[in-house]
Amino acid sequence: MKALAVTGVETFELQELAVPTPKKGEVLIKVAYVGVCGSDLPRYFDGGVHQFPQVLGHEFSGSIVEVGEDVELQKGTRVAVAPLVPCNECEQCRSGRPQLCPNYSFIGSRQQGAMAEYVIAPVENCLLVPETLSLKMAATIEPLTVAIHGVERIRTQSGDKTLVLGAGTIGLMTVLALRARGVGEITVVDLNEQKLALAKQIGADVVVNPLTTDLDTHFKENGFASIIFETAGNHLTQVQAIKYADRQAKVVFVGTCTRPVNFEAEEFELILRRELELTGSWMSYSAPFPGFEWHAALRYLATGEIDTTPLITGIYSLEDQALPFEKMREKDSKEVKVLYEIGGENA
Repeated sequence: MKALAVTGVETFELQELAVPTPKKGEVLIKVAYVGVCGSDLPRYFDGGVHQFPQVLGHEFSGSIVEVGEDVELQKGTRVAVAPLVPCNECEQCRSGRPQLCPNYSFIGSRQQGAMAEYVIAPVENCLLVPETLSLKMAATIEPLTVAIHGVERIRTQSGDKTLVLGAGTIGLMTVLALRARGVGEITVVDLNEQKLALAKQIGADVVVNPLTTDLDTHFKENGFASIIFETAGNHLTQVQAIKYADRQAKVVFVGTCTRPVNFEAEEFELILRRELELTGSWMSYSAPFPGFEWHAALRYLATGEIDTTPLITGIYSLEDQALPFEKMREKDSKEVKVLYEIGGENA
């Protein structure tokens, strides 16, 4: 089979690998589509993988073509796949918190991913995709579950004034999840005008670009937010998440930061003075595995309550190798969710 493997820093190789064989409780999936996640970028550009070579790809859909022992699903079943492979033995797993498992594996980073014609997955990780839902849209379920998990980390109320910091894939998915959840006014802050326009298209009420609008003035005049989602993973927006939170607001940190976060004393004191509720959100799983987030995302897409189509900005082939990665890394990139089409709808 063809597989796109990271073999070094900023080095992809299109390799010919043996098709893997499913073991007990596993299935072999013919990959239809696989998305490029923001977390894949450092794996390619910075060599941030556990080993070389590494086949990336953890946002994917496809069809089962072979089953291992003790698997009841039939060949030809269309599936979307949760990439986390928890150990199922540690305290966190036994307590119904697989996302906090310290001994997990992960399709696309710790074992072979889906940037290949075929990939192995545990049968419990597979969600059945109805015929009414395209496999292309099914490949966007994983990032949608990340947004849903973040939204469900706090209690929301109808009419909550909401702020989303960052209009990347997870920020935009959060807008979709919030709109489906039924919150009030949604404000999105980002530096990229194209992504702000997309945020407005999919349900944001207000979009703000700090390059053209002073944020302090904007929120002083328009009021602070009662719930805030930091999705950019930026050391500046993580401080802003506190600054622009109203009294007794709830703040969810979703984005992964790679630089130190520095608060002025009076900024940090806002946590106390406003009695803010802060929480983190990690991945997108719960019990029973893979969790309600996955079934909710599948239902949202299958019923049309959420449409991720506007977020799919590019379709590539494995032969394009690093091109979608480079497109995503460009300054002021218009790319949001890019996919490799491998088997396509006929997978």
